[in-house]
Amino acid sequence: MNGALRPGVQQLLFGWVNFALTAPAIYLWLGLPLVMRQQGWSGTEIGVFQLAGLPAVFKALLAIPVERWPLQRRSAVLPDPAFSPSSRVLAAQRWAWLTGGGFALCLLALAAVGEGAGKGMLFALALLAALLSTWADIPVQALAIGLLPPQARPLAGGIRAAATFAGAVVGGGLMLLVQQARGWTLPFLILAMGVLSTLVIVAVLGRGSAPLQQAMFSGAVVSRQAPWRVWRGFFQQPGAPAWTLLLIGQFPFVAAAWVFLKPLLLDHGLPAAQVALVAGVGGGALGAGASLAAGWVRRERLMAVAWRSAWANVLALGVFAAVLGFQLGVEARWGLLAGSAALALAMGLASSLAFALMMEFSRDACRAADYGLQAGLFALSRVLVPPVAGLLLDRFGDAAMLGTLAAFALCTVLGGRCLRRGEPTP
Repeated sequence: MNGALRPGVQQLLFGWVNFALTAPAIYLWLGLPLVMRQQGWSGTEIGVFQLAGLPAVFKALLAIPVERWPLQRRSAVLPDPAFSPSSRVLAAQRWAWLTGGGFALCLLALAAVGEGAGKGMLFALALLAALLSTWADIPVQALAIGLLPPQARPLAGGIRAAATFAGAVVGGGLMLLVQQARGWTLPFLILAMGVLSTLVIVAVLGRGSAPLQQAMFSGAVVSRQAPWRVWRGFFQQPGAPAWTLLLIGQFPFVAAAWVFLKPLLLDHGLPAAQVALVAGVGGGALGAGASLAAGWVRRERLMAVAWRSAWANVLALGVFAAVLGFQLGVEARWGLLAGSAALALAMGLASSLAFALMMEFSRDACRAADYGLQAGLFALSRVLVPPVAGLLLDRFGDAAMLGTLAAFALCTVLGGRCLRRGEPTP
């Protein structure tokens, strides 16, 4: 279509959408606990509040209505207009407006109730916000898969991962500074305005971009099957079993180490300001840079590079474990900085490749369902691994925790080699 947006512009716009949806979620789960502690919440109460983030685990179920209910009237001309390329773009837009608008309203409600609201009220609003932000991610990514040419998806994955790191800097850092200076309300207002801006961008993307011309009605047969049949079809794709193992068995181990990085640095004598600089600003910048670099990988090389990245994850975790296990005192600080940098680079590479491959393995006939299934498995493993890592940290120390995570990551690589034998890559 004339006047269609170029892939580079689309990638940047989708990057902003991902950033604007990620920053509020990070503020809720990583920023608010500090505020809650200042207000006298117990550790147990803060831990229970984190359960409000559980909707991310159920993305596979949340994707079903996005795939099946286009939120538009049927046409008398086309046998099933929901599965024409332009109609599917419109359906994804409408779902993004519905869920993203609800997410913005939740943030505005959190701003309105104030910090003096009851804990039950705050938990309920946070739970609803988590549900809607998780839900909004599904049509947004389905829209990206439908609009971006296949060769543009690797860089789109890199930009998305970089946007996530930027969201962590804003949601986990800058908004806390705003809250400390201006109070409870202003951060939620700023974040809500960012979410509302994504609704405008989704409209621009839909009107200014040409949907890929895929088979018009092939999706009707697939997406109206029972959900378990659609999910089974996902795993029957060439390379899908090995990719699923990589998805749930690599990034969560690196991510768990990242969760505990700041406490580890504090335990080894680094002052809080230096920890914030190293793990927050420096680590975020390295991760974003690695994400963008991984985005330039050619599409046909994505899977091969992802498995090489898996070896890099094992190496980063193993080296960091060795640094913590064998170096003590002031002399270990350079080792801690090197280990932190390696972990940030591994995080950036892994997340960029993961986002790109999620798009590659989302079939045209059921983009939302396939993306939701992958994202749900990803979230489930990410939720389950940190508690186990915390137990290892408490009982056996940081070196043993990182060494165990490295061992599990190594098992994933070795298991993946068996699954990949004889499998063509996408």
